[in-house]
Amino acid sequence: MPLTPLDIHNKEFGRRLRGYDEDEVNEFLDQVIKDYEALIRENKDLQNQILNLQEKLNHFANIEETLSKTIIVAQEAADEVKGNAKKEAQLIIKEAEKNADRIVNDSLMKSRKVSLEVEELKKQASIYRMRFRTLVEAQLELLSQDGWDKLESASSTLSIEHSSR
Repeated sequence: MPLTPLDIHNKEFGRRLRGYDEDEVNEFLDQVIKDYEALIRENKDLQNQILNLQEKLNHFANIEETLSKTIIVAQEAADEVKGNAKKEAQLIIKEAEKNADRIVNDSLMKSRKVSLEVEELKKQASIYRMRFRTLVEAQLELLSQDGWDKLESASSTLSIEHSSR
């Protein structure tokens, strides 16, 4: 068991002839007591500081652990958001590609339909032209027949007779 300042203060030494000077020994012991008490106080203060620092260290260790967990959770959440964004982007791209394909296919179908309609109109125009030409040729043929000449001469005879009356 360690010495206490009280143990040092109460320590008595036996007396002998030609021994140490009692006042000097007592003065020295008083100095040792003061120094020993100061060391004990300093030791207690240091132990209290150690306890406080240990508490702070534990507190900061807890904060560090919490921050580490928070960072991990945040990273996982960021990865999840990133993954979801990638999936959503892929879905949007697929949807856009489908829409583009549909638009292209619709355009091709409309183009084919218009092309067929144009061809049909060309055929109808050709048929119309052919019928019109046939009609005109038939009318020209009628005009070039001899019957018109007879009609003309009969018509002029009638007009002469009519004017003589």
